Amino acid sequence: MSDYYNAFEISPVPDPGPDAVPPEPFRGIYGMPAFVTIPTSDLAESVDFWTRGLGFFELFGVPGTLVHLRRWAFQDVLLVQAESVPEQTPAVSFSFSGVLSQVDSLVEACRALRPDSVDGPRDTPWNTRDVEVITPENARVIFTAAKPFDPASQEARNLEAIGITPPSAGPGDDEEHA
Repeated sequence: MSDYYNAFEISPVPDPGPDAVPPEPFRGIYGMPAFVTIPTSDLAESVDFWTRGLGFFELFGVPGTLVHLRRWAFQDVLLVQAESVPEQTPAVSFSFSGVLSQVDSLVEACRALRPDSVDGPRDTPWNTRDVEVITPENARVIFTAAKPFDPASQEARNLEAIGITPPSAGPGDDEEHA
């Protein structure tokens, strides 16, 4: 028996495809397995950009101190009040998943709020369409949406070259990938 299993059943990310429907925002309370904390010198401006531009919602806040934002389950961001933010955007980025049908509206919304905030969208060698967004806090955020998998595509060949094969092409339950 393998120590590895298909964990997609606990992920809110839907299977990629042209008809993929994003899940509803998740408002439940859970122990967060991971989250990002971002300092901001203007909490109201940051909340506005993250909610209207990136599609997050305010789960709760402590006035003048922090706001807990969320999108889907396990997509948590804490915006915390700070005296200042870095003048340069750091090399480190924070990525969150979406679906292809959300790419264009996210780009439009972010550009409407901050015209120079968006780079992309661009297709990656690992079969996603990514948008890089620089937020008001100078955080580098990547919105990534999986593209439908085409076994005859260059992306499939790229993945196979590093040992990643589609589930129907090899052993089940990720044995070969572990």
